[in-house]
Amino acid sequence: MERVTLDFPTAAIIHRHPLTVRVTDMNYGRHLGHDVLVSLLHEARVHAFAALGLPEWDMKGYPSVVVDLAVQYQSEARWPDALIIETAVPEPQGKALTVYQRICHAETDKVVATARVNQLLLDLSTGRPVNVPDDVVQAIAQAVAPERGA
Repeated sequence: MERVTLDFPTAAIIHRHPLTVRVTDMNYGRHLGHDVLVSLLHEARVHAFAALGLPEWDMKGYPSVVVDLAVQYQSEARWPDALIIETAVPEPQGKALTVYQRICHAETDKVVATARVNQLLLDLSTGRPVNVPDDVVQAIAQAVAPERGA
């Protein structure tokens, strides 16, 4: 089976979230566990969208749901490593928000993992996905624009 590499879109970074690996985040291999990594990605994603005024449960009137997740591991993280999770969101197209996240060691920038999440926004009255609202697209574009100038 051929492995497809997730390309992190650096130009689309909207947020950077610092955190430290806790001793309770370790698995039997004495490194950051997969289940915890997924939770840390979610935590950073919630902070990224909240910083734009877009809580995941109310993105301009629509809650979001994760429909798929891909994670690729590049190195290990252990207690008490300081990490940074970068969240990047390319311009939304249609009904999906594609969110990329990269976890790096804070001191060395060595990548621990790269992830991609696809999220849909739902109309609760029908249970069906909706197109990403223009207000959401604009909020993401405004967050990306200052990063591009840096």
